[in-house]
Amino acid sequence: MKNRVGFLMLLICSLIFGQQTTFKFDFGGNRVENGFIPITPTSKFDKKIGYGFMDVSGLQAVDRGGNSLTGDFITSNKPFYFSVAIPEGNYDITLNLGDTKGTSETTVRVENRRLMLSDVKTKQGEIVEKQISVHVKDSIIRNQNGEKIGIVKLKPRETKYLHWDNLLTIEFNDKAPKVCSVIIQPNTTAKTIYLTGDSTVVDAQYEPWASWGQMLPYFFVLNKVVIANYAESGETLKAFEDRHRIDKIWNRIKPGDYLFIQFGHNDQKAGNSTKSGYRKRLTAWIHKAKQLGAVPVLVTSMNRRVFDENNKIVNTLDDFPDAMREISKEENVSLIDLNALSKKLFEAMGPEAAKKAFVYYPANSYPNQPNALADDTHFNPYGAYELAKCVVKSIVDQNLPLKKYVSKSYTTFDPNTPDAADKFHWPESIFMESLKPDGN
Repeated sequence: MKNRVGFLMLLICSLIFGQQTTFKFDFGGNRVENGFIPITPTSKFDKKIGYGFMDVSGLQAVDRGGNSLTGDFITSNKPFYFSVAIPEGNYDITLNLGDTKGTSETTVRVENRRLMLSDVKTKQGEIVEKQISVHVKDSIIRNQNGEKIGIVKLKPRETKYLHWDNLLTIEFNDKAPKVCSVIIQPNTTAKTIYLTGDSTVVDAQYEPWASWGQMLPYFFVLNKVVIANYAESGETLKAFEDRHRIDKIWNRIKPGDYLFIQFGHNDQKAGNSTKSGYRKRLTAWIHKAKQLGAVPVLVTSMNRRVFDENNKIVNTLDDFPDAMREISKEENVSLIDLNALSKKLFEAMGPEAAKKAFVYYPANSYPNQPNALADDTHFNPYGAYELAKCVVKSIVDQNLPLKKYVSKSYTTFDPNTPDAADKFHWPESIFMESLKPDGN
């Protein structure tokens, strides 16, 4: 009780002097490490204190004795989600995972299923300390003094997304997730990679949809690089401007940060061409990023799963990839040619096997899904993961400055030899929806 009162006083003081940005949580039972906030299986999220579990059903505390921080943990037989009200920004999160008298297996994702740690296994009696770096955002546009000067115009479906809800949410998943502690600290020195684009880049909230953007954090060194995904389904360059998404980035991006730009799928729709504002806007974004001291990187849109009679990918993107290639040369900016890499990847898979990378599922595979899903544009987690590896491969092969921040999670990758789909590890989240994302 003494500990709890102390932490409540600390929290009240922090609210008086500004929103708290550093937290130390001890997950488990009644024994609490000094200086840590106790988190038990009944710690349901409460707006008044600003932290807790999204759902406490199925949570269990196990105390093995010994060290008060690592001797007990919280676990569940289903994915569980821990949320913290925290200001937007970059954060380093330190996790103690494991069981002093057993084994564990944990996959960690944040916000909208953004992959951080995959299949972390601990041996009998082992506790491991793992770190992740996370970008937290809200929809308010602020000037350099922190004053509100605008707002991102969110779509109705975005109001349910976990990455616009003014909270940091951590998903603990897998066969035996066992969490001993969580420490959250601001990171003000990491380079931020801002991602812009459409549904093939966005952090998709619902299974079975996924994109390469939400897999990218897994491949970068923690503390040094943070991925900030601002992409959204259905967007064009113009819509990204009209909804003030790019304004949000312009008011946050710092010298040395990166701006990845991938548009084309939606821009090519009826009435749009590379000559109807696409080139002009793309060039303007490049100039603005450079003006702010950031590094623009162009990413050509990946192909759709459309094959000809010779099992070769058909270009369905008109001249948009070529336009982006030309602009990269004209403006002397780096290009990740995901269009070319995806062609190799999908042709190596072949027409039938490529379905395993896209959203192809029989009827009733997911809730409220009476009809089969057959989508040749959008990817499932396996397909998104393979495309993310293509992006990282391009960074490494071109020896771009970001290469030095690529983590050991990436070894080598050849799109002509895709990873086996049945070997890909992805325990599904609880959020599922058969409704296709905006865009095509």
